[in-house]
Formats: sequence, C-alpha cells, structure tokens
Amino acid sequence: MGRASVWGALTALCFLSVIVAPAVSAAETPALTREAIENATFQESREDSKPDKAAKAKTKAAAKKEAGDRPDPLLVKVQVLLDRARFSPGAIDGRDGENLRGALSAFAAAQGLPATNRLTRELFDRLQATSRDPVVTQYTITEEDVKGPFVESMPRKMEEQAEVGPMRYTNTREMLAERFHMQRDLLSALNPDVPLDKAGGTLVVAAVPPMGDGKVQGAPLPPKVTRIEIDKRTKRLLAYGEDGKLTADYPASIGSAEKPAPDGSAKVKAIAFDPWYTYNPKYRFAGVKARKKFSIHPGPNNPVGVVWIDLSIPSYGIHGTPEPEKVGKTESHGCIRLTNWDARDLASRTEKGAKVEFLDK
Repeated sequence: MGRASVWGALTALCFLSVIVAPAVSAAETPALTREAIENATFQESREDSKPDKAAKAKTKAAAKKEAGDRPDPLLVKVQVLLDRARFSPGAIDGRDGENLRGALSAFAAAQGLPATNRLTRELFDRLQATSRDPVVTQYTITEEDVKGPFVESMPRKMEEQAEVGPMRYTNTREMLAERFHMQRDLLSALNPDVPLDKAGGTLVVAAVPPMGDGKVQGAPLPPKVTRIEIDKRTKRLLAYGEDGKLTADYPASIGSAEKPAPDGSAKVKAIAFDPWYTYNPKYRFAGVKARKKFSIHPGPNNPVGVVWIDLSIPSYGIHGTPEPEKVGKTESHGCIRLTNWDARDLASRTEKGAKVEFLDK
C-alpha cells in the first residue's frame, strides 16, 4: 500500500474521551512477586456464596479499601492466561475492570460455560487448562533497549507531532511495557529495584508473545481471519476463521456519540504496517487549528499506532494507538482502536477482503 493511499485512509483519527472503568473488589492483596503470581489460585469467599447482596457489597467495599489500588497477583495470572488464549484483556495491569470482565465473559461463552463476567472456580480451572507454562518470565535489558533512539518529549498537539520525525517510544519503560503487553505501572511494580535505563538488569515480565515491529513476513498467518465482528455493546472485536470458529477476541474503543462507528457491513481493503498519518483540516478535530494538511511519521506513538486496517467505508479503519492503556475505557471519533499488539496480531492474520460486521445488539 503506497504512502499516498495510506495518507488518504488515515484521515479519520479517533481521539479519546475517558470513561472510568468499574472498580476492583478483591480480598486482601498479597505482595506482588513472581512466586505469588505463579502460585495464585482462585478462592471463593464465603460472602460470594451468600444470596445477601447487601452483605456482599459491604464486604467487597471493605476489601477494596483494605487492598487499595495494588495489582493483584491472581489477576495478573488470569490476564496473562487470557492474553495467551487470545481473549485479550488489553494492557495487563493486575486490576479488575471492563476489559478484564469483557475477556472473561467472551472466554466463558467460548467454553460453553454459564454467562458471567466474574472469575469463578470453573472459569479459572478452564483458563489454567489452556496452558501449563509459567505466566511470568525473566527478561534481561539489552544495550539496544536502552540506547533508543527515543523521543525525549512527545508533544500533545498534532501539529507539533508532525515536526518530531519517527514517532518512537519516549523511554525504555514504555517500550518494554508495550512489548510484553503490560501497563507501565505494573512493569515498575514488578521490578521496583531494577533501573530501566541501564543494560544488564533482569526484569520479571508477562510470559506472552513479545510484540514485534515492521511488516509481518508471510502474512496472513494462521489462524487466518476471514470475518470480523465489531460489537458496539460489549466494546469487543471478534475475529473468525474460514471455518466459522472464533480465533481471537480483543477490547476496542468504538466510536462515540459525536462520531459513531458505522453500521452494517464493510470489507478489509488493505493493511499497512507502520503507517504514516495525514491530518485533513476538513475533519476539524477539537484543538487542531491547522488549515492545511500535515503528515506524522510512522512509529508506535503515531496517532494510529503501528497498524492501519483500511475498510471499504471511506475514512474508517481498525488501528493501533499511542495510548494502549486507554483502549476499551475510552471513546473514539468513529474508528476502531485496539492496543498496538492486538492490532498487529489481527493485521498479521487478516485476509484482504475479509468481511467486517458492526453489531448494535
């Protein structure tokens, strides 16, 4: 796909307005260590088995206050298992929230279990059965990791981003967190004594397929995606193979009241890895005063991230984001926004001509 055609496809950037995800309710949280994550197991509390909803709510509220906002080793484990099963929880953060609940609900449905968006004994057992490999692993920081180059200061205004050059990461912490599908705060919490700006340090990271860069050779890779469903109600994107089986399920930011996502059906026209982004003044994005077109270089902090999947509906696409931790918790201006690693995974498996359906119910 040529640079000019990519520019034309990328004129509908989907900016964000934050929607707060529901709060965590958990028992007292143990220390966040590699051993605690590996050994974490689901234990249903007595209150969870009682029908008294008021008592349950009171107990959960007290537990939340006691635990604070610390990542939970059990939820880290669950999120890694979901990620590896390709029921993406978004950025792995060890906390409850809409993305985790959406992934649990999708996994339960795929397993033929009773509908739920909460962790249950049966759901946890099924998740553990998907993989016996360790859920966290060690990674040694390399010289390449710390030398960059990085963007020292990322401008907020798009006009200024056009002057940056390649939209690289801002530091090693951001780069490694995204490589291992993690929230930056979780990466730091797991490795409080490891300097991220020096080579040789050993980190504890999520044991997931690391996100690569550049064009994916041999794409589309198996399992190939021939149909995509974008569920506006659940804020999830579902990918299906030629045999009709679900191959992956990702959280997504899908349109807004101001600029809703399309209805009906479309097709995948083209796929661009590391795309340029071109702003067209006719869209009049809030805060952008430019009266002429301008272009922003490729890179993970490009406004559409590392991938653009062009749809047959003009100016609409499925793409990545420079803010993966906000996916599924925010709105967009029409497009379908995934984390960079989920967008890259989807793009590496999707065939041109794949059908895309927008679901409202």
